[in-house]
Amino acid sequence: MPREEARKLLTLGGDGPSLKDWARVQAFFEEISVGIESLEPSHLEYSEVQKGAYDATLMTEEDSLRSTDQSLRGDAYRESRPTLREGAKATLAAAAIEGGTALALAVAEKRRAGTQLRDFTGEDWANIAGEGGFGVAKGGVRGFSIYWLTNFTATSAAVASSIVTAAFGVAEQANKLRRGEIDELEFIENAELVCLETAVSALPSCVGQALIPVPVLGNTVGIIMYKTVSSSLSQREASLIAQYVGEQRALDEQLAAEYRELIETLDASMSDYLGLLERAFSPDLEVALLGSVELALELGVASEEILDSAETVLAYFLD
Repeated sequence: MPREEARKLLTLGGDGPSLKDWARVQAFFEEISVGIESLEPSHLEYSEVQKGAYDATLMTEEDSLRSTDQSLRGDAYRESRPTLREGAKATLAAAAIEGGTALALAVAEKRRAGTQLRDFTGEDWANIAGEGGFGVAKGGVRGFSIYWLTNFTATSAAVASSIVTAAFGVAEQANKLRRGEIDELEFIENAELVCLETAVSALPSCVGQALIPVPVLGNTVGIIMYKTVSSSLSQREASLIAQYVGEQRALDEQLAAEYRELIETLDASMSDYLGLLERAFSPDLEVALLGSVELALELGVASEEILDSAETVLAYFLD
């Protein structure tokens, strides 16, 4: 309270605080950084914070805080736990978004080929509608999978989407294998490429999800980013990449042949070396002596330093 008000109230006498007490309190708060407005009245009684009693008070407060924390956690979990209705919403939203995205990409692809919108034929629109319908189906599966993986497992939305995308791609290659369109080797190679492409597309999906923290929308942004980059390669760049892949395959075949030759040489050398060791440690002393000499020569020991006769042995130890 202001000094004038304190002087009026505290000069009445009695057992209450005096003006000197008021001055002492004012001086205390002027010397420290904590203002009096920072203080709040305690809900504890004076007797509960005295020596000998505050331990029990602290334990009671800890129990109360722990109980409140558990209650809040329980309420938060009940409000956020997955439900069938939310799963259906995620599935429908993903189907609509990915279907619309597939439709837009199909139209854009036709436009990049040089066809104007007014020149689209019924077959073109049928193909576009097919792409959109397939996108709706894929989006529904993707949305349900993302919702299930992100809520029931420790999987991020981008990774979950990549898993589903890879599953779609491998399933498509498996279908081609069943129809006889590709052989087993092509199936393995194509499946590897699908998984590699999925791993690459996971990065922009993560970026898209970081920009838009909604799993389905973030993944869609990532897919559009990846498709835009991958489809922007010119014919010259694509041919350079194809040439590079061919050179890498030729180099791989060359290195594989050299590797086989080295393995054969190593096998032959190891066989000779094991033969030398067997002779060097033979129970027959004469064979062991000759084997030791051969082993020493094989390992590069100078011939004049090898003890290969009784004379050289005596000279080494007695001279």
